[in-house]
Amino acid sequence: MIGRALVVRTDGMGDVLLSGPAVRAIARRYDVTYLAGPTGAAAARLLPGVSDVIEFDTPWIAADPPPVDGRSLTHLVDRCRAGRFDVAAILTSARQSALPTALILRLAGVSRIAAISRDYPGSLLDVRIPGDPDVHEARRALLVAEALDCPLASEDTGALAVRHPQPPTHISDLAPFVVVHPGSSVPARSLSADVWTAVVSELIDAGHRVVVTGGSNETHLHDVAETSGAIDLVGRTDLATLASVLRCADVVCVGNTGAMHLSAAVGTPIVAAFPPTVPLLRWRPWMVPHVVLGDTSIECRECYAKTCPKNGQPCLATVAPDQVVAAVDHLRSVHRDRPATVVQPTVLQPSAPQPFVLLPRTVAT
Repeated sequence: MIGRALVVRTDGMGDVLLSGPAVRAIARRYDVTYLAGPTGAAAARLLPGVSDVIEFDTPWIAADPPPVDGRSLTHLVDRCRAGRFDVAAILTSARQSALPTALILRLAGVSRIAAISRDYPGSLLDVRIPGDPDVHEARRALLVAEALDCPLASEDTGALAVRHPQPPTHISDLAPFVVVHPGSSVPARSLSADVWTAVVSELIDAGHRVVVTGGSNETHLHDVAETSGAIDLVGRTDLATLASVLRCADVVCVGNTGAMHLSAAVGTPIVAAFPPTVPLLRWRPWMVPHVVLGDTSIECRECYAKTCPKNGQPCLATVAPDQVVAAVDHLRSVHRDRPATVVQPTVLQPSAPQPFVLLPRTVAT
């Protein structure tokens, strides 16, 4: 009989995508349910090996945390108890604690819990990886899976991967094109809209067809596309659709955002305007051709700032539109004939992928 596992990562979309290799490893032995936050649940549903998703806004993890509420925590304990999970893998980044989640899962009766923890866990963890391993986030998650005796399959490269539908004809017919994804939920992790507008204009002037993408809450980014005459898909894609659009692109230009990791998950080369607010080693595009732009050795690196406190965001001040165009041209010439396949891991039978949806354009009122 197949056991049941709970994988926990309750922050953003990119964080969830980086846990994909660990999920696949655990799914070789267990039926996997994913406990995700509101901003990561859609990504969890796209991961190969995930059969169910529980959504919970975690007060000790969320960037904009809700108040601690006893009733909601009790409901979470009951939901996890009903799942009858044999094991749990709690995945966190360096500045997060796994122990509050471990307490919830212990109350829910999970018998074997593994996590990385700097702090003494008492009886909250059965398998503790001590300290703060200085490795990429994808590898960090795999360490927890391996601690549960769940290594990757020998044929699995460990790259990111998602389940996604084939793109509709009106998207694939646009190829070849370059995607520019200018938005970021954290302003300090990308170029300004004005700079991205200049990037799009220069790409078009250089002969590239450009598609601009963005979330439904980023309607201000319509101007990035419309000012330069790019194809505007801002606010018109759900996450599965965005994955398909990114897969069709020759190159994706993006900041250090969830869309960067989604691009890696579909195997598309990346030009990353990467402000080193977080360590490049741990967060760079994973196992996909990429060019990183920005001053990653600046003195104020690893500041973890959400909004840069310095005028002009000096770590990205040197990123000019012509640099982005040169990086795009380099990646297109070197990786034009990249394989059309992505990772096909050995996993339990996944649930059906979410249907393709092209959303109507939304306009701010």
